[in-house]
Amino acid sequence: MTIKNLSKMAAVAAVAVAGFASCSSSDDTDTSVVDGSQVSVDQACAGWRLARADWEQSEAFLFGAADEYSIDPHTDTWPVDANALANVLRDKSAMSNIDEFMKTANSSIMGYHGIEYVLFRNGAPRSVSQITDLEYKYICAVAKDLYNATATLESTWDPNESNADRKKIAQEYIASHYSLDDEGDVTGEGLTYKNFGKMFTKPGTGDWDTALAATLEIISGCQDIIGEVGDSKIGLPYTGQDNSYIESPYAYNSITDFYDNIVSVKNALYGSVAAVTPNTNSLIYFCQNTNNTTLKNQANNVVAKLDAALAKIKAMKAPFALYYTDASCGAAIDALGDLDDALGEMSETLSAFAGNTSVEAQCQKINENYVSNVIVPTYRNLANNAYTLYQAILKIKAN
Repeated sequence: MTIKNLSKMAAVAAVAVAGFASCSSSDDTDTSVVDGSQVSVDQACAGWRLARADWEQSEAFLFGAADEYSIDPHTDTWPVDANALANVLRDKSAMSNIDEFMKTANSSIMGYHGIEYVLFRNGAPRSVSQITDLEYKYICAVAKDLYNATATLESTWDPNESNADRKKIAQEYIASHYSLDDEGDVTGEGLTYKNFGKMFTKPGTGDWDTALAATLEIISGCQDIIGEVGDSKIGLPYTGQDNSYIESPYAYNSITDFYDNIVSVKNALYGSVAAVTPNTNSLIYFCQNTNNTTLKNQANNVVAKLDAALAKIKAMKAPFALYYTDASCGAAIDALGDLDDALGEMSETLSAFAGNTSVEAQCQKINENYVSNVIVPTYRNLANNAYTLYQAILKIKAN
């Protein structure tokens, strides 16, 4: 998920997926090709897919740090503004102090998709003979910034702040960045370090007054990404509203992105990463095993609709960048709508238990498990693989 302003995107020159000009095609730009190996480019592409999966599997919980510090738009805005990126690669001032430029650059040229644009073409690793020194320098800086952002997510959600090195990175990142507006530009508004893991599990210390309110945020986070996948990521291209609104088009990774987004929903509801059955301290387990027949039936319906949505996304015709009008896309949209409706019904029933002491106590356990077994390990994997991606990109250029 990202903060993407559709009117802004419509104003950006539309460029076909396969028809982007080279970022360094100007006669007055240094077009020397990076001195590196194709094997290293291939390894960096594999690293990108790994780090990408971790990010997409975090999108059911983009509240908290990802929102507070504008990390979502900073790292995952799409489509890439190819014209703006081309201009950056010709800007001697920006390129001479690229690490500083990263802190204030518009989000439409940053993060996963800025890297993707340089590394991939038509679903495959780009030829090293096409990657210029300026493009290489740029993705090194973007990958470093991406790692720092993901380390910030891990540290600010870990109640124990168990990784001192990443806490330091987080503090430095937050102190040197600003929030973004809906256009992807910096607002000048300063940021402060907070620990969302502690606040989420201690009602009244942050944005959640009660344990139930925090538990309901789990459902809301799931509904946010379900709605975005169905209505925007798949829906806008499928309906013809915006056929440039295709996520991960250069790597042909769109359907994998969609699937991983709904895996993030399953992990959130089931209470653990790579969940097969619900954790005993998970939201779904609680609802399925309650004495309330309505809530139990609604939870079972959510599970059925969740499985159906995953199956319909998996069955979509690939690559989405070429087949975004296929009927299988409509089927996936319908299944996601059904899942959203099912979660809405369960949330409404659960909301009626506000003030119930026993439900509050159970929600406290659900929230603690959610942070410890879903959010923190997801963000830790994300930061680990973002670091691996950064190191792989550094190795593209021959020593």
